[in-house]
Amino acid sequence: MAAPSHASYVRNRKLYLDREASPEGVKKRVLRDQARTQAIKTGKLSGKSDPREADHKVSLSKGGGNSPANIGVKTPTENRKKFNH
Repeated sequence: MAAPSHASYVRNRKLYLDREASPEGVKKRVLRDQARTQAIKTGKLSGKSDPREADHKVSLSKGGGNSPANIGVKTPTENRKKFNH
């Protein structure tokens, strides 16, 4: 399936990629990856093929961390409902 070529999609995708490449974006990506790895190790997720996501109960942007008590598991749809940048 090809990506949409709508101008706003292209612009928003570029902004997303720029934000992810920034030092702050890289730091957040590392924390999200660590949370997923921890959820796999503790048995909350079954492995890399598990479609569910590690969810920070208190988001990283609001000061939450990667403690086991702050990490849960949700489907991608459920996790996006509380999206807050």
